[in-house]
Amino acid sequence: MAFFEMVKTALRTVMQKPVTILYPLQAAKKTPISRGHVVFDGSTCISCGICLRRCPSQAIVLNKEAKSWQINRFRCVVCNSCVDTCPTKSLTMDTRYTAPAAVQGVETFTITYVKPARPEKKDESG
Repeated sequence: MAFFEMVKTALRTVMQKPVTILYPLQAAKKTPISRGHVVFDGSTCISCGICLRRCPSQAIVLNKEAKSWQINRFRCVVCNSCVDTCPTKSLTMDTRYTAPAAVQGVETFTITYVKPARPEKKDESG
């Protein structure tokens, strides 16, 4: 009898639509909590390096002297740790579909944040 159950299952799967999608060609389903890729805003980054230390796959490289921030898209596991720990919210998670990268997975951004000047101390002696 197990043979007939197997034939029944095989015929049912032949007659139905495929359950999977052709992923790189068709965009995957997305929900409000879907994770797409990390987006960086260099105008608010203070080069603290917390994102670099929290990244479990070492996909982020911060160069404070050159004021550059890099992410390796092939290494990134989209865990959202860097986004959650960024104190200035320079990192966000985008849910848009992006086509797969073919050659280059490293993206470099320039940090354009300018530290505000400290207010002068008032002289209390006079």
